[in-house]
Amino acid sequence: MASRYGLEIRAADSVDAPGITELLQAAGLLAAAAALAARLERLKAERATILLAIEWGPPSGLIVFHARQTLLADLPCAFVSTFVVGPDARRRGIGRLLLKAASQAARSAGCGELHISVPEGRAGLRAFCQATGFDEQDAGFVRPLRKRN
Repeated sequence: MASRYGLEIRAADSVDAPGITELLQAAGLLAAAAALAARLERLKAERATILLAIEWGPPSGLIVFHARQTLLADLPCAFVSTFVVGPDARRRGIGRLLLKAASQAARSAGCGELHISVPEGRAGLRAFCQATGFDEQDAGFVRPLRKRN
């Protein structure tokens, strides 16, 4: 999808499961590679967008979103279900590049907003959302993907 300074942002596939498992484990999230491969296939079947940031070695970051129509919005909304940057890759702009790529993909899918839920104890993600133009709303953050009239 995009490349910058040796960093590539691209769609994930089930063959990426071992690297994604490594990334998730480094971030303190447990997942078995075999189960993850099947989940990736199910997500793709459900038309979720799964993007990886890769420099060399295992992925440095991952973002997954689902475009859904809601009762309260004319345009579909993109709901981020997973957003992870490996601990060693943080503070280098990888999260911003993943967010930019996801925003472009969501716009292309016709979405009007990007939603991220921030669980308790994820102060870093909360600060990231605030720094990247999200508005705090309910249990998460929302950022418009299109100019407001």
